[in-house]
Amino acid sequence: MAAAKGKRVYLTWTDEMDTALLAVLVEHHNNGDHAQNGWKPHVYNAAIRNVREKCSVEITKDNIASRCKTFDKHYEIISKILSQSGFGWDWENDKLLIDSDDVWNRYVEANKAAACYKTKVVKNWDAINTIYSKDHATGDGAQTGVESAQVPPEQVDDASPELPQKRQRTGEAILTMLGDMKTSFSDVLKSTEPLPLPQVTPPAEILAVLQVIPDLNRCDMLKSYGKLILNERLFQALMELPMDMRKEWILLLNDS
Repeated sequence: MAAAKGKRVYLTWTDEMDTALLAVLVEHHNNGDHAQNGWKPHVYNAAIRNVREKCSVEITKDNIASRCKTFDKHYEIISKILSQSGFGWDWENDKLLIDSDDVWNRYVEANKAAACYKTKVVKNWDAINTIYSKDHATGDGAQTGVESAQVPPEQVDDASPELPQKRQRTGEAILTMLGDMKTSFSDVLKSTEPLPLPQVTPPAEILAVLQVIPDLNRCDMLKSYGKLILNERLFQALMELPMDMRKEWILLLNDS
């Protein structure tokens, strides 16, 4: 039945719809498909198609944008809570773990908006955290230079040169040079930055990518999952393939 003209129609999201939507968003988040105010157009199209195929429900870009605001709110509140001492996440029941009522009451007293999250069930937290996490490692590298000391030229007394004095001056010059070399070497060591650790994709992201591959059965998904979580290069290779080639590639991987 068509809705009356001008009347706003609200969409009720189910857990199944959320899972289908977030699976697509995680994949495209990993591909860097963000736009300035949301997602690139093809991401919305992929999400609409996946929700339609998995849930037999028609959604729109506006529906997705509205749901993303809800996910963003969950992330902002829950991540702030989890950053405090006395809180954790119950992965089995999809809600907060709280050390005591006293811990919760003290937190809510200063953060009124979090009050409803004490027993609130928020499914797909791992996917939400992956997409909306705004933490980026930053660091300022300081470059230091070694100052060169200018030593005025020694004046040679032509009238009465003395061998001991020449030896003393040569020794001082050598000691000065060695001191400069030691200082330079120490400065180089101090300015050496640690090598970055290799990036490792979380298993939840790998699973989310496998779940959106069309017609990939459970057994093949689990076999490939076991291989991809152990080999970052294989997962990167999978992500470079278009969606219509991924199933065939997965089957070849499982047979190898």
